[in-house]
Amino acid sequence: MPATLVLKPLGLTLALIAAGLGSSLAQSVSSLPTITVSGEPDNSPLQPSIATEQARLNNVPGGTNLIEPQNESRLATLNDALNYQPGLVVQEFFGGLDQPRLNIRGSGIQSNPVNRGVLLLQDDLPLNEADGSFIIGFLEPRNSSLISTRRGANAWSAAATTLGGEMDFQSLTGTASDVLRLEGGSFGRLGLQAAKGFQSDNLDGRLSVTHDKYDGYRHHSGSERTNLQGNFGVQGDSFENRTYLSYVDLDVTIPTVVSRSMMEQDPRQVQGDATPPGPVNVYKRNPHRTSKQFRLANRTYWGSEALNQTFGVYTQNIDDTFQDPQVATISDGMTYGAQWQLAGKLNALDYRFALDWARTDMDRDFYSVNIDNGRHQKHFGNYDLQAENRNALLGLAWHLAPQWTLAGDLKFSQAIRNAREHMTGDTLNQDWSYASPKIGLIWQPVATQRFFANISRSNEAPTYWEIVYGGVKSPMNPNLTETKLNTLDVQRATTFEIGGDGILGTGRYAANWSLTYYRSEVSDELMAVSNAFGGGGDVFNYDGGTRHQGIELGLNGTLPAPGTGAFEYRMAYTFSDFRFKGGEYAGNRIAGVPRDLVSAELLYRIGGLRFGPNVRWMPSATETNHANIAGTQQDAYAILGFKLDYQHDKHWNAYIQADNLSDETYASAFVIRKAATAGAPTFLPGNGRSITAGISYKF
Repeated sequence: MPATLVLKPLGLTLALIAAGLGSSLAQSVSSLPTITVSGEPDNSPLQPSIATEQARLNNVPGGTNLIEPQNESRLATLNDALNYQPGLVVQEFFGGLDQPRLNIRGSGIQSNPVNRGVLLLQDDLPLNEADGSFIIGFLEPRNSSLISTRRGANAWSAAATTLGGEMDFQSLTGTASDVLRLEGGSFGRLGLQAAKGFQSDNLDGRLSVTHDKYDGYRHHSGSERTNLQGNFGVQGDSFENRTYLSYVDLDVTIPTVVSRSMMEQDPRQVQGDATPPGPVNVYKRNPHRTSKQFRLANRTYWGSEALNQTFGVYTQNIDDTFQDPQVATISDGMTYGAQWQLAGKLNALDYRFALDWARTDMDRDFYSVNIDNGRHQKHFGNYDLQAENRNALLGLAWHLAPQWTLAGDLKFSQAIRNAREHMTGDTLNQDWSYASPKIGLIWQPVATQRFFANISRSNEAPTYWEIVYGGVKSPMNPNLTETKLNTLDVQRATTFEIGGDGILGTGRYAANWSLTYYRSEVSDELMAVSNAFGGGGDVFNYDGGTRHQGIELGLNGTLPAPGTGAFEYRMAYTFSDFRFKGGEYAGNRIAGVPRDLVSAELLYRIGGLRFGPNVRWMPSATETNHANIAGTQQDAYAILGFKLDYQHDKHWNAYIQADNLSDETYASAFVIRKAATAGAPTFLPGNGRSITAGISYKF
């Protein structure tokens, strides 16, 4: 990317900050400006406000997150939106527009590519394919008014039965955030957004176009994404209908893993830079992922708080090519889904009944990769895949007394996974039926304090990334291929959870806190481990039993500061203790998730200016393989950053953000194996020192 493209937004940012800095420093905290988003939407059943969504989450007897992405200076990646949230672990792969590993309570941490364990929702309708898989790079937090996460069995949707729960991205609507945005930075980063809407008494609409480009910190790690997202709404007395449309085009080149010694020698290099280049030359084999999705959805609400119904339908198609150094997996699928809910109140009882149905028809082909030019060489797998889910939910909340609520859900599910290989005629038809119950208690002694406890059962059926396997037996011979169908069982877990949230103190310096402890006893945990070269490997249900337990702690607020300003702080701590109870790896840690992860930020604010440091700290080493072999761990690290942003008025905003100020060499993520050697290619180096700057104008 030309240097001028990076310097222009940086220069504009500095100029804007300098223009208002003098007057800003003269303002006191008591006169901090209130920034109002032009055309902020009214609250309605299908477009809840922050206050409405928080009130709904207060009726969940378990851990939740309510995220306001529009408050973030930078929203280039998903990590920008989720970084300071307890219980949400985001491990960046290449630091660009790729697919970071999202982990909630250990669900889906074994998947490669990262594709399961959490139900992703767009405006309460699933983004996942019916088999449970997703492409996380399709998410666009810049178009979200809020992100609501219900961790574990606290999920509302009838379709959400996994250990990880659900994450819902609610769209901006109408004239909310009519914006022009430009940002750029190190390693060829460029981001553009234009969004415009309209709004009248009973009609509204919005259209947003974003384009991002990133040359990449590492060699062969560039990425590019174009996103078109729009919605249209009609409101009347006791009625609302909304239509949603989106198109995403994502293209990511993959640098793949390197050994620890290669990372420490030069974190930007890839396999293929060495002399001789070794058996896996990234430049010749060209690993990459190219994905497109078109999605159309509609939701209708009618009724009142006392009795209402909601009906939603959606369809989406996916065209996805995922090519690792040995195998290209090409998927072409169409998904259809429908949801219906009846909800209401009867004296002290809140009730809801919901039905959910989804089906995906997918063709999946496997090709071996030519070792000299990266082209498809041998077509060795041609599958016809059909996934279908049928779910029913009954939820009750009994307000026993003003301070006490007893809440419970009961979900019944049938999951169908049928597969047929056309070349050989091999078939594998699997289906599972299961119940996912939950019961919990909420105690709210005062309006600002809430405590809860629950016990739940979760179930997760395998996706086709686990069921269907295609691989190359020899890294140097793409003609030696194999494909097979895996017979797998549902991953099940019983989870105990206790915690609370609320406000400590009173006045302007009161602190918001949340604390949750959970313990999950898991049976038949789905394991998908990589082969020696970092590609697809074995998939199996672990038969010795596993245990996931952890602590999720969040804290944020304001502190007094010298002068006329104030300190704003936020901190998230996630503790994850995942272990094998019995079997081959009895007593070992399950590889994949940091034991301790801390994200913290401290900003000094005066007027419209905020600036200060942040840190992402992993204080202890993380296992990369289930055998816990010495010398193979991901080392501990601390990444320091600094942010400065300036809100000039309700229209203009600018920021500068520096990451990894010390230019530390560290592994941001890794592939997971059963066992490994110290010299195996395992690690994905994180980005070096970088600067990003941006400017936006809101109409």
